[in-house]
This record gives sequence, C-alpha cells and structure tokens, in this order.
Amino acid sequence: MRLHSRTTGSGEHHVALIHGLGASSATWRPLIERMLATGRFTVTTLDLRGHGESDRAPSYSLEELAGDVVDALPQGLHSVVGHSLGGAVLVRAVARLQPEHAIYLDPGFGLTLPTTGFAGRAFWAVPALSLGFMGLMQARSSAPQRAALDPSIRELMKKSQQQFDTKMATGVFREVAFHPVAIAPPAVPSTIVLSDDAPAVLPDTMAAALEREGWQIRRLAGIHHDMHLEDPARTLEVIDDVL
Repeated sequence: MRLHSRTTGSGEHHVALIHGLGASSATWRPLIERMLATGRFTVTTLDLRGHGESDRAPSYSLEELAGDVVDALPQGLHSVVGHSLGGAVLVRAVARLQPEHAIYLDPGFGLTLPTTGFAGRAFWAVPALSLGFMGLMQARSSAPQRAALDPSIRELMKKSQQQFDTKMATGVFREVAFHPVAIAPPAVPSTIVLSDDAPAVLPDTMAAALEREGWQIRRLAGIHHDMHLEDPARTLEVIDDVL
C-alpha cells in the first residue's frame, strides 16, 4: 500500500518518524518544529495504513504495516523513530531499512495483557469489551495530561482519531500481546526511551533483557506515554545525540 508521506527541512541528518496507534504523521508536529529549528534535520513522516491521509485496508497485520514502511522509506537513513505501535512496526522493518540508528519511544514490544490460563481465555473471549474497558480506564488516567496540552495539539489528536480505522485495534493488540518482540541483539544500533507509562507496552523485565542483549535503554522520569506531545523539548534532548 502506498502511504501518505511528507518531507520537510533540508538538514544533513535525514530522520523518519513513525506514529502510534490512532495517531498520524501530524501529531509529530511539536517535535518536528524543534528538530527543524536546529537546522540539522530533514524529516520524513508517514501515515500508517488506516491512519491519517493513508487509505484504509482489508487487513492490518504488523508485517503488512512494516512492509508498507519499507516500501515508503529509503534505506540507510540517519535514523528512524517509532512511537508505541510505530515501534512495533519499526522493529519488524528495521533490518530491511538499515538506518544508522533506530529509536523506539515507548514501543509496543510486549503488552501486559493476559494471554494464558483462565484470565487469558476470559480476556480474549470478548476482546472488544475487555479492550474497551481498558481503553476507558486509560483515557481517564491520561485525561489530566491531555487537558494540559496546547489546544492546537488536542485538535490534531482529535482529527487523527477521527481518521483512524478503529477496526484494526483489536487485531493489533492481540498480535503484540501474543507475539512479543524476541529477546535478541538489535538489527541496527538501537535506543529505547521509556516513560513512566512504559511497563504497559514494554514490561520492565523485558526491557532489562533487551538491555543485556545490547539495546540502549534510556528513561524519561515524570513523563507519560505521549512524550513527544507532552514535552517535545525533553524528548528531543534525550535522543538528540542518536538522531
């Protein structure tokens, strides 16, 4: 599938940004503004299938999402950044993209959802209900952070949600939950940045295991999952040396 993309800036370092579930390329705006202000970056953003200005699709497997990204981006970029679902997609595409560095912001590597025993059977018996309740609780807990965002950013998020093909959500959550990222050395030099919310998408035990395999782990204390929206300045600061 041909993805909607946009490239801005003329800096030496060409960086691609891959958004999370229910977001779009537009939601990178606060971070892009700060990147371009340095004069060092050329930035390419993509809308994943079923998001933003890209078309909806009959299926949304992570491998299909990753294949789209491989087709859309050139090989050998200076770096590629993936947030949340974008991280789950990037890790499946990175060996083919071969950037100099891969950066993962709270990547969806292993959701803390039940997958075995009675709890697993009960949770996935009616996943729309289970995931809907989980989403409602998450929305309530994150409401104060979202309310503190600039109104223009909240409007970008609202528009992205309206463009999002919600029917993909259950399949994406199921695939990440049942097929977590393998504990192995990274395909390219890789940095993972974790917020206070990170254990929901990458459990601490998994992060520690990846670190032993050569993944660089960095943490942003006092910040939540949408770090690039909540505090784009701190987000850029923590990855500036590997972008």
